[in-house]
Amino acid sequence: MSSMASQSTSARLMLRQRLAQLLTCLEDLSSDDEANEEVSRTLDDAFHLCGGRYTNRESFRLHMVTWNVSTAEPPADVRTLLQLDSQPATDLYVIGLQEVNATPVQYVSDLIAEDSWSLLFMDTLAPMGYIKVTSVRMQGLLLILFAKQAHLPFIRDIQSTYTRTGLFGYWGNKGGVSVRFSFYGHMLCFLNCHLAAHMNYALQRMDEFEYILDTQDFDMYNAPNVLDHKVVFWFGDLNFRIADHGMHFLRSSINNGRFNLLWDRDQLTMMKKKEPILQEFEEGPLRFKPTYKFDRFSETYDTSGKKRKPAWTDRILWRIKPKAVETEDENSSTTSSVDDDEYPVKVMQDLYTSDVSYGVSDHKPVIGTFNLEMRKKVETPLVTLSVDGHWSADENATFTYTILENFESSTWDWIGLYKIGFKSASDYSTFAWVKDDEVAANGEVVTVHIKNELPLLAGDYVLGYYSTNMQTLIAFSPTFQILESKRAVKVPENINGHEK
Repeated sequence: MSSMASQSTSARLMLRQRLAQLLTCLEDLSSDDEANEEVSRTLDDAFHLCGGRYTNRESFRLHMVTWNVSTAEPPADVRTLLQLDSQPATDLYVIGLQEVNATPVQYVSDLIAEDSWSLLFMDTLAPMGYIKVTSVRMQGLLLILFAKQAHLPFIRDIQSTYTRTGLFGYWGNKGGVSVRFSFYGHMLCFLNCHLAAHMNYALQRMDEFEYILDTQDFDMYNAPNVLDHKVVFWFGDLNFRIADHGMHFLRSSINNGRFNLLWDRDQLTMMKKKEPILQEFEEGPLRFKPTYKFDRFSETYDTSGKKRKPAWTDRILWRIKPKAVETEDENSSTTSSVDDDEYPVKVMQDLYTSDVSYGVSDHKPVIGTFNLEMRKKVETPLVTLSVDGHWSADENATFTYTILENFESSTWDWIGLYKIGFKSASDYSTFAWVKDDEVAANGEVVTVHIKNELPLLAGDYVLGYYSTNMQTLIAFSPTFQILESKRAVKVPENINGHEK
């Protein structure tokens, strides 16, 4: 309420300044037409300043998972982990894994083809209309971003990076991987970390986190560092433990569901009281069982000889960029403060829990779902695509594309044909290069022909424009149907008494 009151006061002050400008203009102007024009423009500005922030706002659902998978192969099904039946439907999935199998042979294999975890998530999400946008891997650390197809043209400026902290920064068994991107014009960053283990290394974990923040940078003038982004999500196996309490008290509190008795000795909670950088991050209440350490394929905490104490090692936190401080000198006020005022982003957590039904690892996966409420700063795609006529493999096909807005296009850009349910930008049936002699001009309608390369069987498809520089699909055509070819092999409905 105090925040809303502060925003309201700020809006009234800005309105008062605008009205003062208007009165000054009216005194100086001699033409009624000019005065009317200035009145109209100033009142329009005042309306947007005072009311625009609270109108045309949309909510986007974000589903996050963090899971230390302990080098295990994935389970047979992850549908409950992804909550695919949730309503409203999810817009973005961000999945961060730690300790993915990274033996030398396996790691080299994963560089050539998708790892087994990525394949499972892609196979699960693609039929629901989600497309893998990007991923970043550093040995056992893996971060994957999925989005509904409709959002892809407005996910831009994608960049990823990683930081090693193992063996004094020379080994990637510990560290952080991150993906940043612009979502409808708002800058988001997701940082998946695996920090130092063991009870006595809480300070080292803080040092590693600060080192990761200091060393990760992006080739973006407006957000070169992690904390420059409008919203940052920090998650992963952060390895903070529950200090001081003995095993009997820990397990008794957990078994009785009295998690609140453990909160004040959680190392991350304790660190937040004295570390300024942590005070900028928010986290939902820990109302679920500590996620480490379990016997595999059970809900029983460690019964081995080591008898590791339970702990909330696996966490999801977020930070909204603080507003820039206004100075008395009008010339020194920053543009980011205006942006924050007119285009705020509100983050509301709906769910923060663990799914104990998964037992392939000695950690349980943690789920966080959020609503991102924002006004879109970008609503127009960079390119439009249009399909001409009926398509089949029996005839040459034609389509057109038009560049609507300047972007860093390239003669290496291409347009792929995707069957509905495709998994990623590389999952195309065929493709055609864009205009190959020069980059198309804004507003120019470019015609492209595809010759004898279409699928023989009927199906629903879209065309997607892939930007080489942006490393993502930035535009789609409307869905259209490819007709069955006369050359398609007919399979009988019943073969030797068996259904086909």
